[in-house]
Amino acid sequence: MSASTTSPTVDGAARDAIAQAVVGRDRELTLVLAAVAAGRDILLEGPPGTSKSTMLRAITEHWDVPFVLVEGNAELTPARLVGHHNPARVLQEDYSAENFVPGPLVEAMQRGGFLYIEELNRAPEDTLNVLLGAMAERAVTVPRVGTISAGPTFRVLASMNPFDNVGTARISDSVYDRWCRLAVGYQSAEEEGDIVARRTGCEDRALIGDGVALTRDTRTHPELRRGSSVRGAIDLVAIAMELQRIDPSAEHTRVVLDAALLALSARVGVDEASDATPERVITEIWENHFFSAPGGQRRARTA
Repeated sequence: MSASTTSPTVDGAARDAIAQAVVGRDRELTLVLAAVAAGRDILLEGPPGTSKSTMLRAITEHWDVPFVLVEGNAELTPARLVGHHNPARVLQEDYSAENFVPGPLVEAMQRGGFLYIEELNRAPEDTLNVLLGAMAERAVTVPRVGTISAGPTFRVLASMNPFDNVGTARISDSVYDRWCRLAVGYQSAEEEGDIVARRTGCEDRALIGDGVALTRDTRTHPELRRGSSVRGAIDLVAIAMELQRIDPSAEHTRVVLDAALLALSARVGVDEASDATPERVITEIWENHFFSAPGGQRRARTA
């Protein structure tokens, strides 16, 4: 699709229409919408699974502009971000604008879309420098192609997990200076329950409540350095539903434990100072959820 000639106007009715695709996040959605409507780029800082990309996708769908997703990692070189010339055609035709293959940055600029970079702090520094130049000029110069200008709805959005330092680099002040920044935390238990219901189609509110509670408890357990996002609860409930279909006579608590071990064990990170396994911690969380009275003595760990 071609780029829009003007940026869409935003009012309360537009905001309410976009909000239909997002569970909760009223304040955050309003702020993000205000920033992009004002022509600004925005950096969302928060843990995974907190509806960051969902908000942005909802806006682009309402605006009818492309959503171009890029994963920030060491392989995101400037050439991959901007694009490259087709090697086979270069051998036959030499370099030309016609055999240039746009990368995600150029694609988003040409089509007036949102370029969304997940885990910005994992991208190489030289890639960030190219990105910052495009953000500042709203244009990028490609050798043997020329200058490519961005459509008016082009925005650069990025996300970072400030709690994960593995494989990341410190973001410099010059990078921060280009973005508006919004901190995004976990949603409430009720909102996460609504997300799970929407994503799984589950109508068993007790099962949803158990799945959400166990998942949220991984975020505060003293032996875990990383807890699970709501994606863990979604998978837990989806697996539990299938286990119930396979064996309708299975005990509910046991079904939840088996589903939790499958859904959560890869999503949690045990603290380096602990000798516990993910399975042991998840089993302890399950025991305390189902069998320990609120505020009472924690049960002994299960080996």
